[in-house]
Amino acid sequence: MKKIAIIQISEAGKDVAGTIKRQLRGTVIQRTDVGKRWNDFDGFVFIGAMGICVRTIAPYVNDKHEDPAVVCVDSFGKNAVSVLSGHIGGANDLAQTIADMLGARPVITTQSDNAGLWALDTFEKRFDWPVASDIDDMNDCIFAFVNRQPTALLLEARDEGTDYLEATKPEHVTIIRDIAEADPRKFRLLIIVSPFNRRAPYGMLELHFVPMVGTIGFGLAHHPEDYESIYDEIDEAFAHRGVLPCAHRYCTIDVKQDEEFVELLEDEYNEEVVSFTAEELAKVEVPNPSKTVEKHVGTPSVCEAAAILGSNHGKLIIPKVKGKNWTAALAISTDHLASDEHGLERKKEEVRTSPCQSDAHIEIVGAGPGDPDLISVRGRKMLEQADLIIYAGSLVPKALTDCHKPGAVVRSSADMTLEEQCQLMKEHYDRGHFIVRLHTGDPCIFGAIQEQMAFFDANGMDYHITPGISSFLAAAAELQSQFTIPERCQTIILTRGEGRTPMPEKEQLHLLARSQSTMCIFLSAAIVDDVQRELLTEYPEDTPVAACYHLTWPDQKIYRGQLKDLARIVHDNNLTLTTMIVVGEAIDNRQGLSELYSKYFTHLFRQGDPS
Repeated sequence: MKKIAIIQISEAGKDVAGTIKRQLRGTVIQRTDVGKRWNDFDGFVFIGAMGICVRTIAPYVNDKHEDPAVVCVDSFGKNAVSVLSGHIGGANDLAQTIADMLGARPVITTQSDNAGLWALDTFEKRFDWPVASDIDDMNDCIFAFVNRQPTALLLEARDEGTDYLEATKPEHVTIIRDIAEADPRKFRLLIIVSPFNRRAPYGMLELHFVPMVGTIGFGLAHHPEDYESIYDEIDEAFAHRGVLPCAHRYCTIDVKQDEEFVELLEDEYNEEVVSFTAEELAKVEVPNPSKTVEKHVGTPSVCEAAAILGSNHGKLIIPKVKGKNWTAALAISTDHLASDEHGLERKKEEVRTSPCQSDAHIEIVGAGPGDPDLISVRGRKMLEQADLIIYAGSLVPKALTDCHKPGAVVRSSADMTLEEQCQLMKEHYDRGHFIVRLHTGDPCIFGAIQEQMAFFDANGMDYHITPGISSFLAAAAELQSQFTIPERCQTIILTRGEGRTPMPEKEQLHLLARSQSTMCIFLSAAIVDDVQRELLTEYPEDTPVAACYHLTWPDQKIYRGQLKDLARIVHDNNLTLTTMIVVGEAIDNRQGLSELYSKYFTHLFRQGDPS
């Protein structure tokens, strides 16, 4: 939720209002201004009595699809009540967030939440699933579902949302494999999660969500005049073939990068566009190769090959379709295709109780580079058990803390001083709580944990460190590069440029650069001009470099180039704090063989060929 208004009703709520303002970066407004600013904010948080909150907002309440979220917190921060627009507006989530922040009790009255059932009207926003069925039937579907009427769930795709549905399926829901199993004599409601055009049998309520799992490959005539209509024409052509608009990526050949249609996709429709070279496309086997296409662009296929490549060699669902000035095909990654072999209705893994849970303890946990799936198994278990989680809010996605247990306090350290963090941890420690201090990457690399451990030592507090995947390892993985090359580069340097914190004289970048090793430079995007200047004293100017922004986050961006252009790359793309700079010939290298698997190499487990 982007814009939060905070209304402090009385002086007694000053401290609570201050905490919420800092943590949510909210704006304090007067109660008399709520009406004229009703459409300026995504959410309103009242600090004070519920009656005053209700009387204030009553004249402006309109419709749950339009109203902002409203939450009321008592002046002592003991209860956070979701008042208005609980699901669609996000008041339930906001109340939970505030409760986590204050250690308060979330008060949520919507039936599905209290019954432990899915909030169906949140799925479109939560999972990015457009609704394909009649939106006017939504309330009837919700009524049937929360009253536990027999429900069939047809899953024809796999993504984060379907994983959630499988893991939390209520007893009155039955997963089916085929639309033919949707029997109106057995089920009142059919929930569909599918990119394919399906219809519920007569007599059943239908709620159809479309997961965005498709990859569209397309080819274009040279600068077609009717390019503005191509987007809808492709969707219409696919709909005639039984597939609903479901693309999360568009792919084509690189010579089309400057076409108006590509610009339209990126700027107006906010679509991701990926380009491949003719050489890359020509290697893909397709059902409809064309000698004419090969003659003009150097590959027998553009649309089919691009769709397959863009879906990580997935399944071609719609082969080449020809329009007036375009061709298009659609593929879906095998990771997104639902089938028995991909493990529908997977068993939940049992989580053992940590020995740290019974007594006061602090666990310093490495969050990994950003993707919640890349935290260690142990780290996630610690988060699930913690009474207090303090996470580095400027560097760690809050989604990593979503697995916390009910009642846990979750605080970002972004606006806290070291003393405030230590004081909060000490308060919880003295109450016998289990505390997780969540740091980005691996906490022992530029993690600023030394001063915290000094505090723990001085106060006799029990603590331990759970390591995490550092961003330099994520950089190697995302660059698909081995950072050590046999006989050419066997050293990796982890360092940073000299900013506000001075570097030791013997660790100046120009001295470290003498080895021309693979160098991973943290925390230095803001001083990239100095970094480039120092590195060029030892590395050749054509040395490969990569600027990696938000590694493994949803908005990850990686820019490759040469050392002489490093500063320009960073400045032109407005790269900021969470950018890893990698320098060295190991980037994208595919030369040099390890002796380990040579048939002539003898080691403990194999005798080499002496010939």
